[in-house]
Amino acid sequence: MRILSCDELVTLLGRWSGGRGALYLLLAARLRLLIDEGQIRAGTTLPTDRALALALAVGRSTIISAYDVLRQEGRIVRRQGSGTQVADTRAPSAPTGAEGSMNTLFLHLMEPSDDIVQLGCAAPTTPPPELAEAYRSAVDRFVGDVGADIGYHPAGLAELRAAIARSYTARGVPTGPEQVMITTGAQQALALITSTFLTSGNGVVCETPSYPGALELFREAGAVISGAECGPAGLDHAEFLRLLARDHTRLGYLIPTHQNPTGAVLPPLVRRRIVLRAAELGVPLVEDETLAELGFHDLAPPPLASYAPDGDILTVGSLSKLVWGGLRVGWVRAPASRIARLARVKALHDMGSPVLAQRAVLELLPHLPQLRARRVAELRVCHDRLRERLAERLPDWTPRPVTGGQTLWVRLPHGSASAFAQIALRQGIALLAGPGFSVRGDCDDHLRIPFLRGPDELTAVVDRLAEMWQKFAANRPSTVIGEVLTPPGAATKV
Repeated sequence: MRILSCDELVTLLGRWSGGRGALYLLLAARLRLLIDEGQIRAGTTLPTDRALALALAVGRSTIISAYDVLRQEGRIVRRQGSGTQVADTRAPSAPTGAEGSMNTLFLHLMEPSDDIVQLGCAAPTTPPPELAEAYRSAVDRFVGDVGADIGYHPAGLAELRAAIARSYTARGVPTGPEQVMITTGAQQALALITSTFLTSGNGVVCETPSYPGALELFREAGAVISGAECGPAGLDHAEFLRLLARDHTRLGYLIPTHQNPTGAVLPPLVRRRIVLRAAELGVPLVEDETLAELGFHDLAPPPLASYAPDGDILTVGSLSKLVWGGLRVGWVRAPASRIARLARVKALHDMGSPVLAQRAVLELLPHLPQLRARRVAELRVCHDRLRERLAERLPDWTPRPVTGGQTLWVRLPHGSASAFAQIALRQGIALLAGPGFSVRGDCDDHLRIPFLRGPDELTAVVDRLAEMWQKFAANRPSTVIGEVLTPPGAATKV
């Protein structure tokens, strides 16, 4: 019998309160869907009324009423002393399904578009005009130049691989086209690396907190994840090196430049130490450079591979943060033998990334310097406005300034960030709380807040958060934001 923790259930619930109507009915509807789809299996023990109420920042009556609806439907069984279990109501021929472990980040992306202010995913909200022009040019060239090309390129278009290789060479990392593979975004690059390097029980070392998309991949692979603490001031690199030396470690994962979510930048000396030690131990390193081009003042620091151009380092890049998330073009730079192996795995998945998107990137490359300058200038203005407004309206929150990237890692003075995120969601703002970024499920005193929207929008968002925080911090016994605690079953979203 499996016992589902509050954190696991909150993650599965996603934006359960995003609709309209009584909160207990919205909660019952999402639980019903999870049970019917097999994401919560028969026999699973659900959290207690009191624990789930605290995790969701609702009154206990809301949980009791939601559970009572499901009990009357025969989907759960509640017994004194045994807790609340999911009943086995499926027909024998029904699909078994697998319990979900998807991170809140991805659940937000899968929810339908509505009036929620989406601050969960840190990505540009609109594509730049250069992208449309690049696609137009790519289409014109495609019509005249495609020739007899079958269109399947598991490792990517030769021209684009060569162009990416030249960019690394210009940054001090001699690279040939055979050392580059084009992927459908950085997420696919990480997925291919994970499936190639990690199996159940293998160890992977990363920062904590870290990018949820990578952590989710490692968990899905059954890897044993160890994390070295990373804050805005930097990584505990001594701890990272200690963990790297463990016998079962098979991979190291780092975001050394404008780390997600803290914004930290790894100093050159520390980069060198990590690269040299990993080489001594024979542990491959994955460097995620997705945010590397978004520095406010300087160009990206040299990649880890610059300290060992022929070393076992896999550098992942993408244009999703610099240009637009919908441009699903990323890449891996690694030793040629690693690229050949990854390309074979990619061929099994999709036969190669879309050709037209790769041709559009080729057209876009000459315009990237001015596009980057404009984008970084916008980010810097929005970063300053967000910090300024937080200082005015929420002075107890402690976001440290960053030198690039897209997000602030904000520490709350007290209370649960997960609970506050639930309240914010019911008021129309989707945020990600610290546990979603943590290897150990801690960091519940932190929120990640992107500064990707315009200054006026960020001002309005902070003003709304300040109003919510005032009520949340007051912790009134009779009222929870978004509902009035009336007799069981009557709580309603407002």
